[in-house]
Amino acid sequence: MIKKHLITLLFLALVLCATAQQATYKLQEAISYHTGTSDAYKKEKCQLDIYYPVGKQDFVTVVWFHGGGLTGGQREIPDYLKEKGIAVIAVGYRLSPKVKVSEIIKDAAEAVKWTFDHIEEFGGSKKKIVLSGHSAGGYLDLMLALDKRHLSAVGASAQDLLGVVPFSAQAITHFTARQEQGLSINQPVIDQLAPLYWVRADAVPITLITGDRELEMVGRYEENAYLERMLKLVGHQQVKLLELDGYDHGMTYPAFPILLKEIERWTK
Repeated sequence: MIKKHLITLLFLALVLCATAQQATYKLQEAISYHTGTSDAYKKEKCQLDIYYPVGKQDFVTVVWFHGGGLTGGQREIPDYLKEKGIAVIAVGYRLSPKVKVSEIIKDAAEAVKWTFDHIEEFGGSKKKIVLSGHSAGGYLDLMLALDKRHLSAVGASAQDLLGVVPFSAQAITHFTARQEQGLSINQPVIDQLAPLYWVRADAVPITLITGDRELEMVGRYEENAYLERMLKLVGHQQVKLLELDGYDHGMTYPAFPILLKEIERWTK
């Protein structure tokens, strides 16, 4: 009888603990990160959601850019990153063909600028901002981290990021940007809309993650391998590439635990 009561009490304690853990996080949605615009499409798309731990201070924030080839997709808080002691900011941005890829990168820069300006209001640290995202989102991560002009143009600095962990990112010029030039997905280009164009020794830590080279999208592993090699050749000391054997382009779940481990490593 006593054993039965103890089991019941233990079960109730676990339920209360889980409930309390869930109650320590809050979600605020549809926050505009563009101000002073009358553009209806920009107002619609340039919004973000923030999921953050309540009552905690100095936490890490992951700015998450969704995938979709820069032509589709919508902002999301990945389930795996919930209740991990960090904040996650899900960024929406305008899409091609309504705007050019260069304008999409500007949206991404504005969202990161908003994060630097406002994260301390939620208890986070502006010294602990990590960029991450899948596919097109990973491309945006790398463009902001490597081409310093984008964040500089909005009054922020790529050097103030804690690090960057793109999932299956395009490292050459994005295929949507190539399409704007009338080129096919199989025509590789490295121009100013390519992360590879901007390799530099003083970039923040970068952890590149891709799926299996035999299962990934068109040359995605090889692009990342080339980016890693060129960063090392110019003297970057904190870049690495991880290939997830057996996983295709939709490799986000195996990558999420790696993202969290990289955050832990960078904040020790």
